[in-house]
Amino acid sequence: MFDIRPVGYVIGLLVAFLGATMFLPFLVDLAEGRGEWPVFVEAGIITLLSGGLIALACSNGVKEGLSIQQTFLLTTGVWLLLPVFGALPFVLGATEARYVDAYFEAMSGLTTTGSTVFSGLDTLPKGLLLWRGLLQWLGGIGIIVVAMVFLPELRVGGMQIFRAEAFETMGKILPRATQIASQISVIYVSLTLVCALLYIAFGMNTFDATVHALTTVSTGGFSNYDASFSVFAGPMEYVATLFMFLAALPFVRYVQLLNGSARPLFLDSQVRVFISVIAVLVVFCAGVLLTIFPHHPEQALRESLFNILSIISGTGYASVDYMGWGPLLISLFFFIGLIGGCAGSTACSVKIFRYQLLFSSIRVQLKRIGSPNGVFTTRFEGRPVNDDIMSSVMSFFMFFVLTLGVLSVLLSATGLDFTTSISGAATALGNIGPGLGEIIGPAGNFSTLNDTAKWLLSAGMLIGRLELLAVYAILTVNFWRA
Repeated sequence: MFDIRPVGYVIGLLVAFLGATMFLPFLVDLAEGRGEWPVFVEAGIITLLSGGLIALACSNGVKEGLSIQQTFLLTTGVWLLLPVFGALPFVLGATEARYVDAYFEAMSGLTTTGSTVFSGLDTLPKGLLLWRGLLQWLGGIGIIVVAMVFLPELRVGGMQIFRAEAFETMGKILPRATQIASQISVIYVSLTLVCALLYIAFGMNTFDATVHALTTVSTGGFSNYDASFSVFAGPMEYVATLFMFLAALPFVRYVQLLNGSARPLFLDSQVRVFISVIAVLVVFCAGVLLTIFPHHPEQALRESLFNILSIISGTGYASVDYMGWGPLLISLFFFIGLIGGCAGSTACSVKIFRYQLLFSSIRVQLKRIGSPNGVFTTRFEGRPVNDDIMSSVMSFFMFFVLTLGVLSVLLSATGLDFTTSISGAATALGNIGPGLGEIIGPAGNFSTLNDTAKWLLSAGMLIGRLELLAVYAILTVNFWRA
């Protein structure tokens, strides 16, 4: 019989931890003196008690490790239930949001999507702004652990190719995850601190620097201003670009670097391809801006670099309304969002390594057509890739395209126009942030969408953040029979 208690115990502890983090925005609101601090007292107590009771009720089922079925359920349950409680400050606070809006915002935060339903961010209490940043920061470190420990173990979307780099977690999922997470935490916190200090050095006030460091390193993209990062247009964009790039690289390489081995980082084919793709896109985009629009060369390079890195990493900041850059670059931005960063990073979307495997497989098939008697093998970083991994990758691509199509059609059925529907579906599945068009583009937000569309997009964020197959697996009959 399927035992849900170990899953409930871990989820309960994480819910309680989320409640404890509400103490930080409570202190900020208390210091600001606007009388908003009771919001986080109420939300924190509710969340702490709920998490504590869930963990207590399931504590008699705790054991050393988790089965594969329990791990599937845990990875999905965490991202499904944490927004339930993460939404409370938005319902109780100055935004006085309806629950659908609050849940959308919390899901967008924890999945580091960066889509928002709130306007008037410039005037919100600092506690709520910090809470938005904390949700993304916690979601960012959480997804790194999931990507490095759980997804390789679950054979999701070809992630098992990184099992050796995730330190062979078979049979020891939770204990080993704790050890890996401690090393990642040091790196993640260090990157955040350095990012905040550089923001301050370049002119941001301490509060803005703190929140934007949280949402930059997590590649989340929540800003304290309706105008997003355009408020800080100029040299500050280079700081953000640097840390969006660093956050989109495999964190396992930083762990190896921390342990004295820099070679794997520089030899990682994912990193090399990621840099090459960015370079080509930036040169092309800057060239178009200089050719068609009256841009200074430095401005064209800076805006191209910042906004392309923001979209490809899934951060979702915007330093300019690129909807005015013409249909060529608008179309390019749509497809850039479907690329993503490196596996095992805070970046979102499809990920570079899957495209590497896809194109490697295509090259092998073309060689077989030209030389039917030849023996050709799909390889990744010089190593043969077995059929199990290729099947997982191809399944991911199939489910991604299928889910994108179905979600687009469902959004259209709620009354949204074609551009809003397809870009909304893509930005949710890819956890990118802004969509395209006048409504959800970089100069807009998701507040005017109908409730059904918001629930659909919330589901899309969850499915995309957990690499699709981890969510779909628990919807099958065989999963519950196992």
